[in-house]
This record gives sequence, structure tokens and C-alpha cells, in this order.
Amino acid sequence: MDIPQIRTFIAVADTGSFIAAAEKVFVTQSTVSIRIKNLEEQLGTTLFERNKQGARLTVAGKHFLKHAIALARIWDEARLSVGLGEQMEALLVIGGQVSLWDDFLMRLLPWMRIHMPEVAIKTELGYSPDLMQKLTEGSLDIAIMYRPENRPGFKIKQIFEEELVLVSSLPDNTEVFDHDYVFVDWGPEFISDHALNFPEITTPRVSLDMGSLGIKYLLLTPSSGYFPKRIAQPLIDNGDIRIVDWAPSFKYPAYLAYSDNIDIELIKNIQQGINVIKKEFSKPSK
Repeated sequence: MDIPQIRTFIAVADTGSFIAAAEKVFVTQSTVSIRIKNLEEQLGTTLFERNKQGARLTVAGKHFLKHAIALARIWDEARLSVGLGEQMEALLVIGGQVSLWDDFLMRLLPWMRIHMPEVAIKTELGYSPDLMQKLTEGSLDIAIMYRPENRPGFKIKQIFEEELVLVSSLPDNTEVFDHDYVFVDWGPEFISDHALNFPEITTPRVSLDMGSLGIKYLLLTPSSGYFPKRIAQPLIDNGDIRIVDWAPSFKYPAYLAYSDNIDIELIKNIQQGINVIKKEFSKPSK
């Protein structure tokens, strides 16, 4: 088994076509066919059902896909780690929940570059299930997320509590859901709580998948939406937006999750940085 075979398999699974996969991995269609045939022989099973419409994963192919993705990621991380050079002692791959990058993890990274200059950093973003899976696969070293799963071999520590609040740039006497309401996807936890509390909102007029950047929309047009309070507070203090007092807020503890195998001194340094950043964004605005 080799990495080109793995990447070719993933390409066929993504595109559903040997022809499209060939274009994606820059080889001929016959090379794709040979690689998939060799891979199937090594695994002793059929990975694709071929027909005129293309190629569809078999049950065995679906099971193998997650392992193939993990293998490709591990190989990429290994290549990057080997190429660090003499100035870097370690590579740290950090994953973070989408909403936690803005104003928190983006502050943590500069702190780490100053206080941990010997560590090379690679970052990823995602939601809790994906981040936890990547931790398990070994393609992430640490992850900061809401509601991680307890799994053997991993430590989970709460670092702070996130609060999502409904804020608006509309006048006080305006019904926020009757006007330009913005729905921001803060992950499955928020989607579930939002649906439970506002079942009548089936199709928001505006849906944004851009995290805290979406709060700028409220400054451009009178509208409302849920955002992390730590992000919204400076705009609230300036009078640009207001908290909708009657609306529920949603609180999600944020956790640091990491493998038992990670260097304990590295974790201590990261936790020190996290504590510094927490103090910064908990200071009252002037």
C-alpha cells in the first residue's frame, strides 16, 4: 500500500468517477484503474461498484474511506514534521471550534509564537465531532471545542464558558424576528438549542456560515443575530448594537482536549497562554 494509491482512492470516492479522479490527481484514467485494482487486491475486497454512471463506494469502501483519510493526513503531518529544520523542536497541530477562533484562538497564536518560539504550529477548524475524530486518529495534537467526547487515552479540561447572546442593530421597539434576522451556524449544539427555543423560525431570511465575521453584517444593515458575547461586547459598549433582553442566551463550556501522550510541559505552556487570553477578553471595555 502506498500514499498515491490512498490519494487516488480518496479522489475517486470524492468525485464518483475514475475520469474525474484522474484529473484531480493528475494521472491518466488507466493509472487510476491500476491503483484502485492494486489497492483492492491488497485489501482483499472490492472498494467500488463500477457502472456507466461512475463509481460508487461499496460497504467495505465506506469503511475504508475514514482510514484512508486518516492515513493521508498522518503522512502529510509526518512530512511536515520531518521538514521542521534545526530551529524547531516540535510541530503542534491545533484544532478549534469555528466560533472559538475569533478573538480567542487568534489571540492565543501570537502569544504562543512569542513564548514558544521552538514550536511550529499548524491549525485547523471544525466542529466537535470532527475535531474529536481527528484527535483519535492522531492528526490533531490538541483541540479546543464545545462538548468533547470522553474517550480512553485523552484528557479534557474546561477552560472557560462561552455565551451566545441575541444582539440587534434595530431600534428597541422593533420585533427582531419580523425583520432582517441573521442565522449563524455555530455548530450542532447551537442549531439544536435554537430550534428548540424558536421552532417558528424555519427559514431565516439570511443564513451566514462565516462565524463572528457575520457581526459586521449588523453594522451594515439593521438586523439581529446570535453571537458570542465576548465578540459583541465592544460593539454593545459603543452603542452600535444592543442585547435583546428577553431572548435566551446559550452557554457552552469550552474545553481543551489532548492525548495522554502529549508532552506535559507543552500543555502547561498552552494552558498558561489560555489563562492570559482569558484575562484579556474578560477585562471590562473602556
